[in-house]
Amino acid sequence: MLERLDKRNLRNGLLFIAPWIIGFLVLQIYPIGYSFYLAVTEYSGFGTPRFTGLNNVKELFRDPLLSTTIYNTLFYTALSVPIGIVVALILALAMNQKVREVAVYRAVYYLPSILPAFALVFVWILFTNPQYGLLNRIFVALGLPFVDWIGDPRFTKPSLVILAQYGAGGPALIFLASLRSIPHDLYESADIDGAGVFRKFFYITLPMLTPIILYQIIMGLSGGLQVFTQAYIISGGARGGTVGSQNSLFFYVLYIYQNAFKYSKMGYAACLSVLFFAVSVVIAMAVFRWGRKWVSYDT
Repeated sequence: MLERLDKRNLRNGLLFIAPWIIGFLVLQIYPIGYSFYLAVTEYSGFGTPRFTGLNNVKELFRDPLLSTTIYNTLFYTALSVPIGIVVALILALAMNQKVREVAVYRAVYYLPSILPAFALVFVWILFTNPQYGLLNRIFVALGLPFVDWIGDPRFTKPSLVILAQYGAGGPALIFLASLRSIPHDLYESADIDGAGVFRKFFYITLPMLTPIILYQIIMGLSGGLQVFTQAYIISGGARGGTVGSQNSLFFYVLYIYQNAFKYSKMGYAACLSVLFFAVSVVIAMAVFRWGRKWVSYDT
């Protein structure tokens, strides 16, 4: 009787998770495997892929734009990830204060993170417009130099880093939940020992948040390396995805998109995707290995 009940529970459990398993196999595993196959073919998106061996890999080493896209992507990621974590942590500390209407402030901080990315980009374009944008008017009023945030290649990537902070509300809520889970006894003991605000932060709060910081680093790296929508809209991706003469917003994923859907080079785009997948796995493993040295899971 018990064995029959176990079989029934197993069957029911498999039925419940079947939609996820099917979606995972069809929408994730199959595309990844198919990309590996296309990476060794020449394919325009129509007809039958033609096997070409390692020709696409050889083209990677001859591609003059590849190094530009890698540099732009890594530069943006190196700026956006640490800044994003610091901003989210500051917001979380602010939302954790015992002040009136704190729930309203939390909602206001979180709202921009649920807005569509393209909507935020269009608002940012208007806000930084070199002719009538509010940001440059503030700069001029304060006596600061005029900055062409979306036209000058020196400021386009920092501009996107600033724009990315509009989504800091989501990570801030995760930090807030972690802050609320820190045992209050630790702070009471620190008060008895005469520890100040900064000592409590660096010796209690920050160590207790290290698992969440590691998580945010992984998520930030994933989002930074895959930056696409903002650059596509600001740079006019359909017209080439360039700003100025230095292709300053020509990011790696945008380059994959152009090869696949503009130049109909599906095989080469798949090869770029496989390279991106391999590098992402290596970076994630390196970050997890680095995290062993400073992440603390004990109270």
